[in-house]
This record gives sequence, C-alpha cells and structure tokens, in this order.
Amino acid sequence: MEEKRVLGIDFGTRRIGLALSDPLRILATAHSILENNADMWQKLVGIIRRENVDLAVVGMPLTLKGERGSKAEEVQRFVEVLKQRVSIEVVYWDERFTTMIAERYRLASGIGRKARRTSKHELDAVAAAILLQGFLDRTKNSLSC
Repeated sequence: MEEKRVLGIDFGTRRIGLALSDPLRILATAHSILENNADMWQKLVGIIRRENVDLAVVGMPLTLKGERGSKAEEVQRFVEVLKQRVSIEVVYWDERFTTMIAERYRLASGIGRKARRTSKHELDAVAAAILLQGFLDRTKNSLSC
C-alpha cells in the first residue's frame, strides 16, 4: 500500500504556497508556488493526484487574539471549492507568523539582498512548509519511550 502525503497550503490572493510531507509524514518541504489565477485549480488538483495527497492543511489567518481574521472568509471559500474538486480531508491550521518566520529563515541563510528580492515569492512555499511542519509535529504519533 502506497503511503499518502499531506499538502500544506498557504493561501494568498495573488499566490498560493504549497508544501508536501514525506510519505511517512515526518518532514515538510516547500514544493511550489501557484499563481492564483484561472489555471490554478487544474495545477493544484494535478499536484494532489500526482503526489498521492489525502489530507490538506490550509493556513487560517488568525488575529493575535486567536480569532479568525479578515481573510478567513476568503480562505473558507477556497476550501469549499477545493473539497468540490477533490475528495480529500481538509483541516485548518493557525498560520500566524509563518511568513515572518520564513522571512527570518531567508535572512539567516545569508543570501544577498538582490537574490532575496528576486525570490520573495518563494516565501509563500516556505511559509506553507512551516505551517505544515507545525501540523506534522503536533499530530504525529510518538514512538519514543
């Protein structure tokens, strides 16, 4: 039996960052960025099928108080359409600070300012990996003593 992967989704009005777990659901890796346009659904469904995804973890924009932010309705509409297009489980995950953490990783990596500017959109995929890793860490079954 082939093991299924988990897809992390950092939804944005312009771009959607994607990350994938390994088949054992231990590590999250930045996968890609999709432009949020007419072609997005075909590409997203293709990735879900090709990568054997059975669960999507979608970042939910929460306020500092833990309440749903202004973009929450847009994320919910995205999830409703996603569920109509593919039959996978979808869960929401707190995405607070993921983009800020991704930016700090990028700064700490030592790449130059010009390279950081040209790769700014890659932050969306890194943010998706950060939120997915948080989910995996929180939900994994511990095998330790």
